[in-house]
Amino acid sequence: MREQHQSVDDDIVIDTIEVVEREAKPPVVERAPESKPIKTLKDKAPVTHVVGQTKVVAIINQKGGVGKSTTAINLSAALGELGKQVLLVDLDPQGNSSSGLGIEKSQVKNCVYDVLLSDVPIEDVIIPDVCEGLDLVPATINLAGAEVELVSEMARENRLKDAVGSLRGKYDYVFVDCPPSLGLLTVNALVAADKLLIPIQCEFYALEGVTKLLDSMKRVKSRLNPTLDIFGVLLTMYDGRTTLSKQVVEEVRGYFGKTVFSTLIPRTVKLSEAPSFGQPITQYDPVGKGAQSYMSLAKEVVQRG
Repeated sequence: MREQHQSVDDDIVIDTIEVVEREAKPPVVERAPESKPIKTLKDKAPVTHVVGQTKVVAIINQKGGVGKSTTAINLSAALGELGKQVLLVDLDPQGNSSSGLGIEKSQVKNCVYDVLLSDVPIEDVIIPDVCEGLDLVPATINLAGAEVELVSEMARENRLKDAVGSLRGKYDYVFVDCPPSLGLLTVNALVAADKLLIPIQCEFYALEGVTKLLDSMKRVKSRLNPTLDIFGVLLTMYDGRTTLSKQVVEEVRGYFGKTVFSTLIPRTVKLSEAPSFGQPITQYDPVGKGAQSYMSLAKEVVQRG
């Protein structure tokens, strides 16, 4: 009887110890996932894609709101889906191409500013695989001061050219999204580029500012980049329901001739929405008119070489 009583007491002690141990354990706290730093090209495995001659194309128009960044994002993504290896350089201080491809700028350690003014190798800045076949050199707010800081730099017009030169043979296309101005950032793009792609919106005063851009191109061509030429003129924000759009198409094609792409980029709600979701139109609305138009443009670009 005594042995049985002792056994019961032992069970009570064991149960009490287990309760105390459970209460003594600290509560499990779920931690919020830590934001991972954005990986750059130097962290990426070597690419086996075989590239021929790299074409560097500046997407440029000194007039804002013409679909420049929209074209930079969506043409680059469409070419990537066609199997091309593409690099997009965001040279606009607004950074629309970066945010439009889902890049959180606060997580970017170095951007194109550091390439131009701090001698950071461009390979250390490239963010790989933002989309299929597409890498990105991002822009942050730091780029806003670059225009002033470049003034005192040696060989200030050649900074981007020198950086991009190391990438020739690694990409099929390098696109540069230029700011809507003709300052030193744009001059850097003109010096670095082989060709220009000029988006023009199908609206009143469509050709406003283009004459000044062409004058700047001629000056850069005569002094700094003798092979610079126009790759193509792209008509954007086309609305086939209006007489104005049709008149602008006729006027621009009459002015630029065969350099105008056959593809017309329509004005659509989806094209306007896609950047806020950090996606190119080919992902956001793959069967819509906007995606179809940019895929058509990409095929034209490939045909032009």
